[in-house]
Amino acid sequence: MDGKGQPSNNPPPPPPGYSQPPPAYGHQQQTTVVMAGHPVMGHIFRETSVPMQCPYCRANITTSTSYETGTLTWIICGVLILFGLWLGCCLIPFCIDGCKDVIHTCPNCNQVVGKYNRM
Repeated sequence: MDGKGQPSNNPPPPPPGYSQPPPAYGHQQQTTVVMAGHPVMGHIFRETSVPMQCPYCRANITTSTSYETGTLTWIICGVLILFGLWLGCCLIPFCIDGCKDVIHTCPNCNQVVGKYNRM
């Protein structure tokens, strides 16, 4: 009832500390979504260091690079064996960084942030 003795169509407000009731059917409600965080940027990892923001410690860094034996290294080794260079020459690809995969790490937190596979 309103102040004039007439029934009211509006429901009473919720008590303090409670949220508003959901809207009645047929009413549209506009929703705003706020996304927090850092945008994800795609980095192209190659043989050289890459300036970027570390996804783990959020520091602005230039990646440290190291090399590890990958698929290309083993394929070159196998080809050298097929050509008869099995007396030690087939191990040369394991000594050349240009045949290995490149691992990019954060110099601040030492987490792997990327990898460049040669194959």
